[in-house]
Amino acid sequence: MSPKPDDMPQTTGPATEALPEIVDSHCHLDFPDFDGELPEIIARARAAGVTRMVTICTKLHTEANVRAIAEAYEGVFYAAGTHPMRAGEEKMTSVEELVALARHPKFVGLGETGLDYHYSADSAEAQKTSLRIHIEAARQTRLPLIIHSRDADADMAQILTEEFHAGAFTCVMHCFTSSPELAKAALDLGFYLSMSGITAFPKSQEIRDIFAAAPLDRILVETDAPYLAPPPHRGRRNEPAYTAHTARRGAEVFGLSYPDFAAQTSANFDRLFWKAARTPQVPA
Repeated sequence: MSPKPDDMPQTTGPATEALPEIVDSHCHLDFPDFDGELPEIIARARAAGVTRMVTICTKLHTEANVRAIAEAYEGVFYAAGTHPMRAGEEKMTSVEELVALARHPKFVGLGETGLDYHYSADSAEAQKTSLRIHIEAARQTRLPLIIHSRDADADMAQILTEEFHAGAFTCVMHCFTSSPELAKAALDLGFYLSMSGITAFPKSQEIRDIFAAAPLDRILVETDAPYLAPPPHRGRRNEPAYTAHTARRGAEVFGLSYPDFAAQTSANFDRLFWKAARTPQVPA
């Protein structure tokens, strides 16, 4: 399912102008949607200016597969955790297990973890337990937590606030589509919000308004590929190259040029995902 050349993100200005670099902070390169195509997928991403990407493991028994992808490709990093929709069926992880995984040089974040009551409300207690385990691992490793939250705003805000006051950690609310109240709770704790392709959907003005009210230095961009492709690819398989489409819409939200928005979100990524930064520095 290779896109046609005119479907790819395009540069503006002279042909010799350098393409702004951008980061896909959340994708799933191990999913079967990409089987047999990873070299081409990653080449298209680089051609679109997406020079770094974080591929996310959602079930810890598949961590070795995700790690192998990160090891095989320059600019590809990985995170691992138990997705909240899997918390009721997967073996409960431990802080020790997550801390041990985090020693790998390309392991850059914990998760995705979180709460999902839309599809998996019956496993709410297991999700909460799993989330708190991931939070403690984030504290100990000083790596960012990657949060999935759906239809669980009140519990999510409560847990993040309680746990943060018990001991600081860093966090990104991935693919943020929740309420202004949860956005404020996360931002008040110093956390980050990540724009996915949903931000670029025509009917997503309420989500764009939430982002527009957030501090620019707390914004990331992502694909969540293979899901949530932004226009003009909506309804088709998403891939990291399409980060550029979402980022162009994000630039409009903040009234910035695309190069300036790309530079700012890349700097934000470097600050949060410090192990994947251009110049890695352990946070104080």
